[in-house]
Order: sequence, then C-alpha cells, then structure tokens
Amino acid sequence: GLAAKQEAALATALAIADEDAEACRRIGEHGLELIAAVSRQKGGQPVNILTHCNAGWLAFVDYGSATAPIYAAHRAGIPVHVWVDETRPWLQGARLTAWELAGEGVPHTLITDNAGGHLMQHGRVDLVIVGTDRTTRRGDVANKIGTYLKALAARDNGVPFYVALPSSTFDWQITDGFQEIPIEERSGDELRYIAGLNETGREERVLICPPQTPAANPGFDVTPARLISGLISERGVMRADEADILRLYPERRPERP
Repeated sequence: GLAAKQEAALATALAIADEDAEACRRIGEHGLELIAAVSRQKGGQPVNILTHCNAGWLAFVDYGSATAPIYAAHRAGIPVHVWVDETRPWLQGARLTAWELAGEGVPHTLITDNAGGHLMQHGRVDLVIVGTDRTTRRGDVANKIGTYLKALAARDNGVPFYVALPSSTFDWQITDGFQEIPIEERSGDELRYIAGLNETGREERVLICPPQTPAANPGFDVTPARLISGLISERGVMRADEADILRLYPERRPERP
C-alpha cells in the first residue's frame, strides 16, 4: 500500500544520503593529505585555499565535496584560511559558504569574484578547491560560471587547482566537456537585480543597472582537464585524464570486443 511505498522511498533516500555523506567524508580524508603537504612546506603557516560557489554541506550532506578537505584539515588542527568567492549572480559563496565556514569556526574572507587572480599573483593563494556539477570521463569539469577563469589564473601563477567530486558527478558517456555539455542560459534579471538585507534587516531587491539593459547570464562554464591539477573523489586523488581516472574506476573501462 501507500504506507509501504512511502517507507521504501524514505529508506532509499536515507541510504542515498548516508552514501553521499560517506563519499564526502572520504573526499575530505584524501584532500586533507594535499592540504597537510602544503602546510608542511609552509612550516605550519596557514594554508590559503580559494573556493568558488558552494560545494559545502548545504549542497551535499554533512561534509560537502570541495569543503570536506577544508573541514578535515581544520579538525586535524592544520591552520587554514579560505578566500570565499562571492559567486555572482546568486552569491552562493557570500550567502552559503561564508555562513557554513563561520559555523565551523574556519577562518575565511569574502572576496569579489574578480579578486582571485590578483591574490594568486601576490602569493596569497596556496591552492584552489572547487566542486563540479558534471565531469567527463577525460576529466573536463562543468561548474559554476567563473570557475574556468580561476583555473586560468591558477595555471598562470603555478597554483594547484583541484576539483572535489563524488563519483556520481562523472558522466561516463561523454568525453569532450566543451562540445558535449550544454550550458544553461538563465534569466538576465538575475544580473540586473540583487537582493539582500537593508539596514532594518528586511530583504530588499534592487536594480543595479539601467532598467532596459540587456543581460546575458550563462550559469556554468567548462574547465578543460589540462588546467586541473587533480580530481579528488571518494576513491582517491587522480590526474584529470582518462587513463588515471580509469585507474581508480576500472569497472568503467570499455569492454574489448
């Protein structure tokens, strides 16, 4: 009957949540090793990590993907500091990541989306860790718009650029992210208007450009595998190339005729 179906649905949902939390916990453990290595190189000085968008426990369960290594390092007593990209236009960094990190007691600083390259030039970013919405079998990554620019700045400044992902974000059917991942075009009003709390604590929505201004608003971009230092999954850290991904996911190897 209906009650049995509801019970089965709830049990399945809880199992998925537990699986997700366990995957993110293990991502945290593997990423912790990367942060610990940087910490040793810096003689225990705080490790500066730059994030983009929110891939924390608000987006996942318990740990988050990109934030899991940060929380693991913080809990292990490794000093970390996070540069939080605001992430226009939805401001997931400013609204969600900053709130999460404050709740966990992790030192952090909010920055404009465009400040990351400047900080990297001045040696103030030790590594970048982002999440991903969809990853090809060759290691291209689709993530919140602006991720690609961070990867370019990281490459120019020799800053390691890591992507944290539960294996559920792999799309094993596609190889070329640029050609094969469609990019959502969202409403221009998300750019034209911004919402926040006014001095009295009430939420207000305000226009930030002339009313008739045309706006283009792609929601995501694709970071090619060549710009990625490594992918951190629940199975370990791998290079962003098909051979190394298949090393950790041998069951995805194409069957030979």
